[in-house]
Amino acid sequence: MQIDIGISEEHRQQIAEGLARLLADSYTLYLKTHNFHWNVTGPMFTTLHVLFEQHYTELATAVDEIAERIRALGVAAPGSYKQFSQLSSIEEETGVPRAEEMIKQLIQGQEAVVKTARSIFPVVDAANDEPSADLLTQRMQIHEKNAWMLRSLLENNA
Repeated sequence: MQIDIGISEEHRQQIAEGLARLLADSYTLYLKTHNFHWNVTGPMFTTLHVLFEQHYTELATAVDEIAERIRALGVAAPGSYKQFSQLSSIEEETGVPRAEEMIKQLIQGQEAVVKTARSIFPVVDAANDEPSADLLTQRMQIHEKNAWMLRSLLENNA
């Protein structure tokens, strides 16, 4: 059945492509954060273990919301590691870095998600797609706050 929500098919496709990149970044950051939660060691173990769990738990909900928005626009959401690796701007970590390096990588990941979300706004604004704009704004607020919290852990080491 034809989708008639006041957004052209071209705009829906463009928005969904941007959201697919956001989904890939979010899922990659989820996986990296979960990996670091499992493998962090050192004097900040408890603090980081708990913080990383909070972050990956929130990301698990976010990826579902992003994928569902893509589907609401009438486009299939990517859902494989291969697709995510092709779409994501975040580098995977296959090793086990020291805690401080984990924090730095997660700051970069949080900021990458913000930049990806911000890059989608022009087409979202042009299409008057308020639900996608709301989703992007929420994602940016959360990731900017997470990056700030992670950066604050490094302040005494700067």
